[in-house]
Amino acid sequence: MEVHAADQYLVAPGETGLMEVHEALKGTGLYPPFPPVELPGGVGGLLLRGGFAQTFFFPAEVLGVAFRTPGGRRVEAGGVVVKNVQGYDLVRLFVGSFGLLGTPLRAVLRLRPGRAGLFLRRPFTGNFPEIYPRPRFLFALEEKGEWWLYGFHFGHEREVARFLEAFGGEEVGPLDLRGLFPGGMGVGEGPLKDLRFAWKDGGETPRPGEAFLRVVQALS
Repeated sequence: MEVHAADQYLVAPGETGLMEVHEALKGTGLYPPFPPVELPGGVGGLLLRGGFAQTFFFPAEVLGVAFRTPGGRRVEAGGVVVKNVQGYDLVRLFVGSFGLLGTPLRAVLRLRPGRAGLFLRRPFTGNFPEIYPRPRFLFALEEKGEWWLYGFHFGHEREVARFLEAFGGEEVGPLDLRGLFPGGMGVGEGPLKDLRFAWKDGGETPRPGEAFLRVVQALS
């Protein structure tokens, strides 16, 4: 893993754990585009699922990706700058492709600055609330028969303090959620929800459109 703090990006192999990234960024004042949780598949799995718990457009935080197609072809897409697109934007096609385009080998992720960060939880009532300032990450987790709402936010100290006041609850540490998904993390009713999907163990992937399937065939 390579952290380029001055240019606010990092390069990570697909198998890199999510908490490995958070640990590597301690003391830099920079944050990755995912909350302090561990999920199946690490960085590569995160890309295949299109991120987790974000309240922003996750593909824009992926500057580049290298992947191997189902037919064994290695593809390099994007780079280390924001505007690095010629022809099809394969990076945005790959992010959230659930493995149809191939296996992630390496990712270039944008990092965002923040002078403070806070991870909170409170009881979940069944609906994701509107909170201001809106946390960067928001998800619900079932624990021992009870549902909890988790929010993680970073930024200026004053903004993080406003987030604490608006969200309430209690402060928590990093979570390892891999044990919830021994058969793989898929879409379907399960113990974890974010603004995009509910996630279950071994669930199915969303059905792609015909245009996307033609891209898959062209790259294979």
